[in-house]
Amino acid sequence: MKLFNIVLASIFFYTFQVRAQFTCNWKFKAKSAIYSSATADSQNVYFGSSDSIFYAINKRSGEQMWRYQTSGSIKSKPCIIKDLIIFNNTEGKIFALNKESGKLVWMYKTKGEKQYDMWDYYLSSPVTHNGQVFIGSGDSCIYSLNATTGKLNWKFKTRGIVHASAIINGNSLLIGGFDGYFYALNCQNGKLIWKFDTIGDRYFPKGEVQTAAAIYKNTVIFGSRDYNIYALDINTGNGVWNFKERGSWVIATPLVHNENIYLGTSDTHKFYCLNAEDGEIKWTLPLNMRVYGTAVAHNSSIIFGCFNGKTYSVNSQSGKVESVFQTDESKLNYSGIYNKEDHFKEGFELYGKNPEQSEKAILNLGAFVASPLVEKGTLYCGDTNGYFYSIKCSTFN
Repeated sequence: MKLFNIVLASIFFYTFQVRAQFTCNWKFKAKSAIYSSATADSQNVYFGSSDSIFYAINKRSGEQMWRYQTSGSIKSKPCIIKDLIIFNNTEGKIFALNKESGKLVWMYKTKGEKQYDMWDYYLSSPVTHNGQVFIGSGDSCIYSLNATTGKLNWKFKTRGIVHASAIINGNSLLIGGFDGYFYALNCQNGKLIWKFDTIGDRYFPKGEVQTAAAIYKNTVIFGSRDYNIYALDINTGNGVWNFKERGSWVIATPLVHNENIYLGTSDTHKFYCLNAEDGEIKWTLPLNMRVYGTAVAHNSSIIFGCFNGKTYSVNSQSGKVESVFQTDESKLNYSGIYNKEDHFKEGFELYGKNPEQSEKAILNLGAFVASPLVEKGTLYCGDTNGYFYSIKCSTFN
């Protein structure tokens, strides 16, 4: 019976893969892997790459409009405020460029960046609010800068690397860190309002918080490396509920949509729909690799990328796969990692004697580590082989 279910699931999966109605409008090749999620305005889409270049690409044609060369990898989502686009890099520098010309307006240097481990794929993304730019850093500080001038307003010292991005609720800045704490700070002066210490787990006692949280009503919801998803009272930091995904970090920022939260897991290779009120499971979609990026909602679909080189569109109510986009490199190299049942081939170990080599093989599939951006029926996202895609899908209409 178990074998029958596996075969049936495989037939179902590949049927939808064959029927996928994704069409690639264009793809642009950067010089190295893209971990940066994209931001767009009416004309262009903007992103950075591990090649240390920040790109502005025309949304319709895929033509490069301008590029800005830095001296460090760019691994976060840029933000736009008025005529400026702001991003940071692995040298600990924060840049503000004129988004029309790509010319530097200001630059701020933190005390430097650090990488926590080989699965620390992102930097903190800049977030703007009331003329300020908020950003975390590998120097263990959270910064507030003047968005127009880049002048420091204040900084808050934590106990570890901060690569999560902030979210704003009223006058509170909410952000977690690799020290295992989740902080609520006053946006104006950086003073601590409250902090929450994650539970921790035997092998991950710090309970590191790697990416941004999401807000649902009066709760703030985020995942941790201690296998938990936490929902805290947004005003006090007290626990409301938690959900434990045994055996897996939860890196992805939750998507809040229609009273539910949607997010993928790391090592259990699942995608969940949970009730945002109490964390109850609505449905689960089994996958064969990690999901670190944030999902997006479009009409009745939830869209997310996976480390296996595929982007999925699933029905928000049922979790049924509607469409799958697979990179050319994933199609070419997939059989070297996965068998016909869509499981790891015999002899392939993700965390075996040589995890660096296994990770490289996964990334060579064109893993979607960045989060997708969907606008007017078009999906934009980069992969770890350096390709940035504009993709049309009929299920988005």
